[in-house]
Amino acid sequence: MGRTSSLKAQLRLTERIFASRDDRRTVDAIDAGLERVEAGILHQVSFADPVADVRSRYLLSAGGKRIRPLLTLLTAQLGDGVTDAVVTAAQAVEILHVGSLYHDDVMDEAGERRGVPAAQEVWGNSVAILTGDLLFARASKLIAGIQGADMVRQAEVFERLVLGQLHETVGPQPGEDPVDHYLRVLRDKTGALLSAAARWGASFAHAPQQYLEPLEEFGLRIGVAFQLIDDVIDLAPEQADTGKHAGTDLKAGVPTLPLLLLRSRAQDDPADAALLERLDRLEDADDGTLDAAVAELREHAVTAETAAEARRWAEEAVAALAPLPDGTVKRALVRFADLLVDRSK
Repeated sequence: MGRTSSLKAQLRLTERIFASRDDRRTVDAIDAGLERVEAGILHQVSFADPVADVRSRYLLSAGGKRIRPLLTLLTAQLGDGVTDAVVTAAQAVEILHVGSLYHDDVMDEAGERRGVPAAQEVWGNSVAILTGDLLFARASKLIAGIQGADMVRQAEVFERLVLGQLHETVGPQPGEDPVDHYLRVLRDKTGALLSAAARWGASFAHAPQQYLEPLEEFGLRIGVAFQLIDDVIDLAPEQADTGKHAGTDLKAGVPTLPLLLLRSRAQDDPADAALLERLDRLEDADDGTLDAAVAELREHAVTAETAAEARRWAEEAVAALAPLPDGTVKRALVRFADLLVDRSK
């Protein structure tokens, strides 16, 4: 998906978030902001060095949902709206996210990202890692250039991203519940960045200080819900319009909540143990074997439990918005949460 189709998808999302005609002015402001973010994001990662320039633009050029910049522009409506500082923050949060994808794909040995070969498939692991580092540096530089930016908080976000990846790579420690460990990873890897996106929009638009912590909590919790629904989407039939191939994470050996819940159940249920054994042998399985195992897990109770857990985190995210004033932005954030967890339908 290229830049134009990516932008069209973003604009359709804003239309779904703002259901009322009374919100038209806010919709127009956010759509204009999205166009500014999209138009400038490749410029923000331009490097004089042609080697760095081509590689750092690679995944950004491939498109993406731009959910994090959208959240930044949305929460900015609680203050001065889409200012230059807010646009820069929205670009920085997306660049930070994409930098983490370069690293994720190396760790997960992913073959594809956003419809194109993963960066390490094109240039190798070392180049992919270094490119991710370059994007982290550029995002930090952008945030540092915003007047009044809190660089300690920005560093904390980066730290949490790295800790999340580290904990995922090392796995649960002795005596640690695997599900608790997994949710901790999601809070750090996905929740921390959405939390920053929600806070930065309001903060750099000079919204009232008392809104910042509720927005951080909203972003954190909706981030976990978002990733849990991705676990469900990974099992969706091929014809579903999800943008993912069924069983991609399972075949790659990436932990997901349905698999972790099944592993816990398998200790007491022979049928679950047999399914788990088949799932653990998917790395070299043919398409027919993969499809059959994925279909069985998709219909299993653990997948419904995962969807219910995602909804619970989304409901807690919405509850965190209680201190915000009623109105267009609060309604839109509630709708934003609903849409993120409804992606599997």
